Amino acid sequence: MKIKTNYHTHTTFCDGKNSPEEMIQAALEKGFSILGFSGHSMYPHAADWHIPVKNHAAYFAEIKSLSEKYRDRIKILSGLEADYITCFADEYSVVKSEFKPDYLIGSVHYIATEKGFFTVDEKAENVAAGIKKLFNGNGKKAVQEYFFLEREMLSKGGFEIIGHPDLVKIRNVSLNFFNPNESWYRKELRLTAKAISKAGVIAEINTGGIARKSIDELYPSDEFLALLHEYSVPVTISSDSHSVSTIDFAFDRAEKSAFNAGYTELAYLDETGIKMQKL
Repeated sequence: MKIKTNYHTHTTFCDGKNSPEEMIQAALEKGFSILGFSGHSMYPHAADWHIPVKNHAAYFAEIKSLSEKYRDRIKILSGLEADYITCFADEYSVVKSEFKPDYLIGSVHYIATEKGFFTVDEKAENVAAGIKKLFNGNGKKAVQEYFFLEREMLSKGGFEIIGHPDLVKIRNVSLNFFNPNESWYRKELRLTAKAISKAGVIAEINTGGIARKSIDELYPSDEFLALLHEYSVPVTISSDSHSVSTIDFAFDRAEKSAFNAGYTELAYLDETGIKMQKL
């Protein structure tokens, strides 16, 4: 029997709309075998959309309690989506030693320089302002910095899944600050695919941008996904869900994209590590 999984799940502990138990109940209705929680975190720091520092212990305690409550019906894993910022790069080891999560998703949302910072998936006008302030309006340099930070994160390790590996494209639909067909961008994708392969982590095929109608494209793009397959990177499908209504949103589309890229298997995590199953 096919094991249906999702490791990228947000709740009211961060910026999600539903409680962990409500998400579990939705997962049961949708036939999931494994549900992993991945609250936004920059522990021991935090932004307003992260789990507050003081609430991390309560978050892990609740997920553990629910794991026991539903143990005969679904496997529940406790994780975090840990934001990577160079100056806070010790967070992965700190959170692992204090809370012993089942897994971590490593993600880059922030681009930061000495001039300031912005998140690549915030409102389009804020992204435009960030590119103007930090890179004098040069979108190419902003995108290159994003992928540089991802490769830096990958080189340091400490996580099991890389989150939405080309998130930087989300506001390009409205801002058109780079051309994904240009050779420099394709070079960034290839370099990053090689880095993901070297790091030995799982890449997620993330449907969250489609669910929230921010972009009609998966993360990663079809071209990026084909490169990941070329470099033998295992992939898993995730919804990046912030509500019960999107917990398996567009999974069929993600499976089709994986198959078209050459994949015949999907990866999944349990307490023993990475395993594979037929697509």
